[in-house]
Amino acid sequence: MIIFPAVDIRNGKCVRLLQGRFEEETVYFADPVAVAQRWESEGAEWLHLVDLDGAISPGMGNRAIVKEIFKTLRIPVQFGGGVRKMSDLQELLEAGAERVILGTAAVEEADFLSKALARFSSKVVVGLDVKGGFIATRGWSQVEKLEGLEFARTLGQRGVQRIVYTDISKDGMLTGPNFEAIRRVAVQSGLKVIASGGISTLQDLSRIKQLEPYGVEGAIIGKALYEGRFSLREALRYISS
Repeated sequence: MIIFPAVDIRNGKCVRLLQGRFEEETVYFADPVAVAQRWESEGAEWLHLVDLDGAISPGMGNRAIVKEIFKTLRIPVQFGGGVRKMSDLQELLEAGAERVILGTAAVEEADFLSKALARFSSKVVVGLDVKGGFIATRGWSQVEKLEGLEFARTLGQRGVQRIVYTDISKDGMLTGPNFEAIRRVAVQSGLKVIASGGISTLQDLSRIKQLEPYGVEGAIIGKALYEGRFSLREALRYISS
């Protein structure tokens, strides 16, 4: 199982939100590049990087910082946040992103998703952000009339290989993931799943690892690391034991 430490950037700083609410922001570090380097130095195999400004309002956002992280790190980075044009996708991959996550664009622009998959294949990941069972878009500010499981099932048929699954109600709450929903989406979609939202203990990681036979290949950890619930080194040792 792969552990993805998360670096979320807003206004140039490393932050965490509570259930995606921008008014519930905690700033942890002023230098996201230094934080990314820290996770690499502690043994991370991958980094999960999000431009929160880009997610809510498409544009360059924190793109210069994002590119600096790509350039600085030796480990692969998966990036998401405001990627809604082919030119953005190409720019990010050329700048050094190993994978790019499409969220709103995957829901609203079916043609764009198809073209992105045809051109970049496994480098395109879809973010499945679910609130009350339904897909949320535009930085989680808008809930669509589209069931998460239904959408997940269609993605595999269209050529998507991998999703990042987030139960928004769990994100930033440190109350544990929605394990049954993670298992269900993996089984019913047949996709590779990276679980996100709610991990608070090492035992949570163990339960995620038990879902590997269903296609769950990793977990994103944010607030638990920033709040010191456990260290990245401890998490890596724990899942390898």
